[in-house]
Amino acid sequence: MSTVVHIREITPDDAEAFLTLCKRLDQETRFMLLEPDERTLTPDEQRQALENLLATGRSTIFVAEAGQGGELVGYLAIKGGTYRRERQRATLVIGILQAFTGQGIGSRLFQVMERWARQRGFHRLELTVMVHNQRALALYLRQGFMIEGLRHQSLVVDGQYVDEYYMAKLLE
Repeated sequence: MSTVVHIREITPDDAEAFLTLCKRLDQETRFMLLEPDERTLTPDEQRQALENLLATGRSTIFVAEAGQGGELVGYLAIKGGTYRRERQRATLVIGILQAFTGQGIGSRLFQVMERWARQRGFHRLELTVMVHNQRALALYLRQGFMIEGLRHQSLVVDGQYVDEYYMAKLLE
């Protein structure tokens, strides 16, 4: 039986729990940008970062909260463009703990985020994914994202160069 997972928008009060989630993701997967122990924010700094992010009205984070205890098990961040020429586009980052993958949480996060983005007039959503991250790539394709390009040797993971797909979805 799977755990009940609630999707909601983050608040500054989630700073410590969100930081814990991000550090766990950094530890358990090689698909996130930061390496283990590279994330150095304190809970207070994370709270300030969340307050600043939310204050723009053009960026937010949706979190997946599991069970009665409200443990954060995943997130999808959307950061809107700030300059007039790029205000219609937003960049996305998603992470879900391994124990909670394959349960539809990613799809639900995307659905909630897309509704939010449409309400704010966004036209273009962008993200990158390591080419060998087949599970994430499949999710993004199911959500209507298309591969627009290949970023050759854009990352170094475990001492090896890794290519990334540059993907986007246009909202009609």
